[in-house]
Amino acid sequence: MGEPAVSNGDASWWWRSLGGTPTPRAALPGDTDVDVAIVGGGYTGLWTAYYLKRAQPDLRVVVLEQRFAGFGASGRNGGWLTNTVTGGRERYAATHGRDAAIAQQRALNDAVDEVIAVAAREGVDADIVKGGEFGVARTPAQLARLRASVATEQAWPHTDVEMWDAAAAASRIRIAGTLGAAWHPHCARVHPTKLVRGLAEAVERLGVPVYEQTRVREIAPGRAITDRGTVRATHVLRATEGFTADLRGEHRTWLPMNSSMIVTEPLPGRIWDAVGWDGRETLGDFAHVYMYAQRTADDRIAFGGRGVPYRYGSRVDADGTTQARTIASLTRLLREFFPDAEGVPIAHAWAGVLGVSRDWSAAVVHDRATGLGWAGGYVGTGVTATNLAGRTLADLVLGRDTALTRLPWVGHRSRRWEIEPLRWTAVNAIYAAYRMADRAEASRSSDRTAWPAHVADVVAGRH
Repeated sequence: MGEPAVSNGDASWWWRSLGGTPTPRAALPGDTDVDVAIVGGGYTGLWTAYYLKRAQPDLRVVVLEQRFAGFGASGRNGGWLTNTVTGGRERYAATHGRDAAIAQQRALNDAVDEVIAVAAREGVDADIVKGGEFGVARTPAQLARLRASVATEQAWPHTDVEMWDAAAAASRIRIAGTLGAAWHPHCARVHPTKLVRGLAEAVERLGVPVYEQTRVREIAPGRAITDRGTVRATHVLRATEGFTADLRGEHRTWLPMNSSMIVTEPLPGRIWDAVGWDGRETLGDFAHVYMYAQRTADDRIAFGGRGVPYRYGSRVDADGTTQARTIASLTRLLREFFPDAEGVPIAHAWAGVLGVSRDWSAAVVHDRATGLGWAGGYVGTGVTATNLAGRTLADLVLGRDTALTRLPWVGHRSRRWEIEPLRWTAVNAIYAAYRMADRAEASRSSDRTAWPAHVADVVAGRH
């Protein structure tokens, strides 16, 4: 017998766990004039509004959101509040020097703790546990990559990465076939929707209107043109991440990459006794098409990975529904990791889009001449990076020269993605090659990375 039908979509299980998608706030009432218009009601936009109003309470700030705050990746992600430098420190070291790359890493370490501190200050209970990030290798090739990654990380300060053998890894989380693991302390598990909901409420308490059901069609110097009216503003900030392609003139700016998740029903105590995972570490692996997971506050496993990586023409979904074959593949992998959970049903599945720049690097940009700014391209690391981006955008808008505004991702520009059908062909070929490499590595004892992965890295621009 196959798996029973799984509840699917409805934005995410994170939203469903809070009673379903929320009743939207009021829409923009018509044309208006403000100091700062923020387009996008996810983490980036809300953090930016939060820090702007705390720094200058008399500033007139509005947030414009097409659906409801947290509808996109902020309400659908894996709940990893981690310190990853999107695109890698080496890229910044090459362009700005080693000290600048170290500063970027330290800023992201600090951002993990800043999110935790703000949640406590604002009374946001987001199920936060700072248990670190745990990455496992389950094939010899993955173990070789893990060792190389640990050596690279340990060559940089403030990374604090540890290498564990199979026995030490099993003492933390018992995952079938684990050959070794890496761990670092700069990561916390969060319930992403509780965080974004609480942040939106904190922003409103500061006096920032969050206008939902308001679609921004075009951004231009001095104005955001919506289907509810035009907002005239000295500064217009784009915080639309994976939905950026829907804006006029931005179709090839960032690629909307799809990621999918499943979540189990709560696991009984006897299974947790076998699995461990008492520290609530976030969990990933060293496959090419990698997975990510967490143990939730109510003792489920939330487990994610790539399904269909990209839809032709940069299309984005409406409600978070993912494909049946993706649900099946994630379920198989979850049960491979945790055989003791074989009989535990899958409760829900969903998908979302994240923004990917052509060079896989995030950026924060503000042009004082036009008042236009933006941040994003987090490639899945946005739970933390959005906080740093929001603080940085606030400093830039206020004309401050700070340590944040001097970080190397400020002002970074990536070239645009290729036109269709090149974009669709390349992205799907890349992930087909990564899957081929994972299958090859799982079937042999060699510790060498399979050749299709090297080809995919070159095409993707990661080498």
